[in-house]
Amino acid sequence: MPEVAIIGTRGYPSYYGGFETAVRQLAPSLADAGWDVTVYGRPGQERSDDPDLDPRVARRTTRGLETRSLSTLTYGLTATLDVLRRRPDAVLVMNCANGYWLPLLRLAGIPAVVNVDGLEWERAKWGRLARTVFWWGARMTARWGTELVFDAEAIGRYWRRELGRDGAVIPYGGTELGPLPLHDDDADLHGVPFALLVARFVPENTVPEFLAAARRIGERHPVVIVGSTGYGGDLDEQARALADEHPRVRWLGHVSDDARLLALWQHAGAYFHGHSVGGTNPALVQAMHCGAPVVARDTVYNREVLADTGARLVQPEPAAIADAVTDLLEDPAAQRALRTAVRARAASAYDWPSVCAAYERLLAEVSGHRVREFAAVS
Repeated sequence: MPEVAIIGTRGYPSYYGGFETAVRQLAPSLADAGWDVTVYGRPGQERSDDPDLDPRVARRTTRGLETRSLSTLTYGLTATLDVLRRRPDAVLVMNCANGYWLPLLRLAGIPAVVNVDGLEWERAKWGRLARTVFWWGARMTARWGTELVFDAEAIGRYWRRELGRDGAVIPYGGTELGPLPLHDDDADLHGVPFALLVARFVPENTVPEFLAAARRIGERHPVVIVGSTGYGGDLDEQARALADEHPRVRWLGHVSDDARLLALWQHAGAYFHGHSVGGTNPALVQAMHCGAPVVARDTVYNREVLADTGARLVQPEPAAIADAVTDLLEDPAAQRALRTAVRARAASAYDWPSVCAAYERLLAEVSGHRVREFAAVS
């Protein structure tokens, strides 16, 4: 049985971000395809009572430094050192910041497939040191990674142009769902067109601009804001003050209840997606599977994902956001057309069985093992 180790996430099963979402799908699928799968994680980040936990997936925890700039590097190093001792047939590395440790895997003869993530060195949330770490990690990844994975065509074009490396384009997937009832705390929104934001509170997600726009939107329609910085700060205080001042605006903070979040996407009259840095965004893909009528910041990445669905694309300005969201909330026919179009786009281009099959083929190729096709796509 071929062995694969997955490093660079917070563990399995974990619900922190896009990488963790992907691993929750990918690890069991690789086990279905005949792989012995080990996922490396961090202490206290895994949900061991998750009913969907697959017992075939081995979990290993290593130590590191819990700081914003060094956590990825240090946990990546300790996981890599353990991998060198265990010597799997292939390693799937999430995040090009772990590129610093790829020479160790190359010298040991262990092939590494690297999901490079987005362009972290362009994110406003990082200081100069962190951006420098990510940039040089990307250069190390370009030099030492066996195969690279880009989650969007636009990311691939950047790597080919700026770093001289090609790779495979494998996006994120999403899950199609039947109708979900709103959570009891949101039940008053049933049948009411409301605006929704779901985002980590960082500037590049257009959160400050949406909070300003929400004041205008909230004069006529309910606004639901999901997200936080995770550690407090100015944007959290702005969201709290906005919700306190405006009866139609509610700030839920971070929502860990998946069913509640999915239901909000299904019932929203307009979902604003403001992410500007990165490739295929997992939240946007899942929102599309839920049929959320999308208003998105106009970026090359959002254009690629939304394609010809007719989703509204806007500049990152409060007035433009408020106008587009309000217009959509007051146009039921446009909402219905968008729901149908984004669901169709998500089903055709961003489904988990195809994503997992693409990863399995690539891992099989680099490790020299026979490709095992998944039953879902065979």
